[in-house]
Amino acid sequence: MKAMILRETGEPNNLKLEDIETPMPGSKEVVVRLQAAALNRRDLMVVQGRYPGMQLPAIPGSDGAGIVVAVGDEVDNGLTGDEVIINPGLNWGSDMNKKSADYNALGNPTNGTYAQYVKVPAENVYSKPSHLSWEEAAALPLAGLTAYRALVTKGGVKKGENVLIPGVGGGVATYLVQFAAALGAKVYVTSSKDEKIEKAKSFGAMGGVNYTSEDWSEELEKLTGGIDLSIDSIGGEVFKTLVSLGKIGSRIVSFGATRGPVPNLLLPSMTVKEISIIGSTMGSPIDFADMVKLVEEHKIHPVLDKTFSLEKAAEALLRMEKGENLGKIVLSIPQD
Repeated sequence: MKAMILRETGEPNNLKLEDIETPMPGSKEVVVRLQAAALNRRDLMVVQGRYPGMQLPAIPGSDGAGIVVAVGDEVDNGLTGDEVIINPGLNWGSDMNKKSADYNALGNPTNGTYAQYVKVPAENVYSKPSHLSWEEAAALPLAGLTAYRALVTKGGVKKGENVLIPGVGGGVATYLVQFAAALGAKVYVTSSKDEKIEKAKSFGAMGGVNYTSEDWSEELEKLTGGIDLSIDSIGGEVFKTLVSLGKIGSRIVSFGATRGPVPNLLLPSMTVKEISIIGSTMGSPIDFADMVKLVEEHKIHPVLDKTFSLEKAAEALLRMEKGENLGKIVLSIPQD
């Protein structure tokens, strides 16, 4: 099969298209012939060697959708030919409230989806929602799962609440907007680009502000009257602003910190307002199933940015690294 192989970490151009052996399923496993794959920030971290537990050579990629072409022992033969999306989370464990110490995801140390075929546990494949194209289905798994757990399982979003998504643009943020709007929340966003705010309005946001404005937090306060739930991946000084914007009894869910630690966290403000701060990452198998159900029930279509051919994966990663995308970047997989 054809696959993008990483033999040396450093930069996206280290990925090379190679012909390697097609995987065979083991017990309780299936092999999926991928129709499309999608990018995540995690892939970039793997390529740069910044992800724990790195093993080389590696095939990056956590997101994918395709057709089951082979099944192993103890797997229903009826799965063969099914159109599926893949839950990239491996070894979550028996406790749905927290991941196990062995939890990891496709794309390293396990070979991922930048390839024509991928081998995964049979329990990790789910029927592809019929209203989604292959590209849309491939774009759903990791970002959709992360968004759902942060917003619903951890954040406990309620109809009518003011929800803030700082830094709209990437895959998780776009799903957060779509999911929150579908569940009846009033969604607001921030971005450094006005066009991204306008685009977010087209898929569910009620409004937003440009955070390059000197008084953006005051603008947001006037626009919203305060925030019930913030879902943050930025950290740094932005996190402090989320505390100041939060209503009494509000929640902040953090699933990342692209701007690093929070300096001089305003503990008195958090205490007086009784703000809850909650950590979240990816999600459980139940979260994944519930996320897919939400997408099916509300006929949600993932926001796609641009599609690249598999051999152009490095170019696609560079686009994501520069923050040029709004929505998910997809890889088309060759079928010959």
